[in-house]
Amino acid sequence: MSGNEPVEGGNGQAASAPRQRVSADVLFFPAAALYAVLVLPVSVLEMLGRARFVPGIASPAGHAHELLFGFALAAVAGNQLGPTTRPRLALLFALWALARASFLLAPQSPAAAAANVAFAAVLAAQLAPRLLRSAKKPRNKALPLVLVAICAAAIAFQVAGRLGRADVQFRILLAAVLLFALLMIFMGGRLIAPAVAGQFYRQGENLEARVQPRIEGALIACMAAAIAVSTASGPAWVEFGAALLIASGLLAAVRIVRWRLWALRGRPDLLSLAAGYGWLAAGLALFGASRAGGIELFGALHLITVGALGTLTLNVMAMTRMLKAGRDPARSRVPPAGTALIAVAALARALAGSSTQAAVPLLALAALCWSAAFALLLGLMARTPARPPRPLE
Repeated sequence: MSGNEPVEGGNGQAASAPRQRVSADVLFFPAAALYAVLVLPVSVLEMLGRARFVPGIASPAGHAHELLFGFALAAVAGNQLGPTTRPRLALLFALWALARASFLLAPQSPAAAAANVAFAAVLAAQLAPRLLRSAKKPRNKALPLVLVAICAAAIAFQVAGRLGRADVQFRILLAAVLLFALLMIFMGGRLIAPAVAGQFYRQGENLEARVQPRIEGALIACMAAAIAVSTASGPAWVEFGAALLIASGLLAAVRIVRWRLWALRGRPDLLSLAAGYGWLAAGLALFGASRAGGIELFGALHLITVGALGTLTLNVMAMTRMLKAGRDPARSRVPPAGTALIAVAALARALAGSSTQAAVPLLALAALCWSAAFALLLGLMARTPARPPRPLE
């Protein structure tokens, strides 16, 4: 008997607590994937004036809000909550669903603000204490602090909206993008490094540069400073923040090179996961360069929000589901196919910002490829059980 099996009490009944806990990814991952499939194309149609029935995503601010605090925060909840009691998980999911429905249909309503604030606050309250207790090293506290900051940004966006401060909402969204970038820097490195090292071990080789704590520490410091100055105004602050973003992108690129991904054999899933980290490095560097040059920045910004965020969330969700089902992620075609589709989506969306004549077809292509990628993920989840089948007695 393993240590995780329930122990029977004196009345012959198994302890009920372990059986009442459900892994949050079982519920939040399919919901996030389905939301990704449906919302982005509708948002593009709304912003192009081709649809008039979902006002919450008819503007760039609403579009960004639902990408970050709707889709991405659901993926975070599924990844970080872990085994959760059924009532607590049901409450969180109900708040998320209510927040999505109310924001989509009535984004300025008190109901939308209350539901979004409630979901972010409850999620932060669930995540922060456990993660802070388990963080032994100072830099490991970056994870819970960033998660709390993301939830705080979701709340601040609603407060600014109630005050009629659209300018403040824009700055909050920019800070939220950088907070998610910092989260991906931390989590991406902690996922990719041990997985790559394990594959090198199976190949009879050794990977010396794994987590790379000095580079990771420098990345956390640069990104934290960039986030701190992202809401400030003035040319000097913009240039300082741009320099920090460029430095972060370059440090992330150095970290990728030291993983020696080109030497991996038979692991398209790991290369797909690392591609998300590559989009992150490129997006941060180009976003910083665009801010420093005073040029249009939304193309570079979408390398982070579409390329990095989309690629990493898709691959993490696919890998998590397959590993829990006892299946080999390296044998699935979904991670590389989904990664390729998101790459097309990211490039098309970035190019759409610099092209007036081809903007509409590029936006349509980006939305179609994004939705197709997450539709593949939904298909994988439908075919793959949330837990491995029990062996026959």
